[in-house]
Amino acid sequence: MPKIMKKLNSISRCQATYRNAKFIADGICANHHAFILIISKNPGYSQEDITREICLNKSTVARTLNHLESYGYITRTANPEDKRQFLVYPTEKMLDILPGVKAVSDEWNNYITKGLSETELEIFHSVLNRMEEKAKQIIREL
Repeated sequence: MPKIMKKLNSISRCQATYRNAKFIADGICANHHAFILIISKNPGYSQEDITREICLNKSTVARTLNHLESYGYITRTANPEDKRQFLVYPTEKMLDILPGVKAVSDEWNNYITKGLSETELEIFHSVLNRMEEKAKQIIREL
């Protein structure tokens, strides 16, 4: 059996290093990339929604959101339907850096997929999607 997770983790760490080197914004590091994309795409997502989407624990998400809020990238408001829940919104500052974040991501994807055929990419993407769904199902069932 191939060591799938070892390879995926290695690629992920390389991507984080690349993002840190290529994208420099006040208070932003590679770990914030997914948060920026999700929050910008889904204004008003709850912290719980973000936790499920990113597959991180609640405390890590809360800490990261505190950081992003302290640098002016997000605002959080109490959910009018459930005061215990916070809804997260991107600020103009986050929306201003979004194109740069997307560009670095696209650049990385282009570099690591260069030389792969469309068929290879389609198969790989399909397999990864199925693996991701299985992984998320396992976590939901815990």
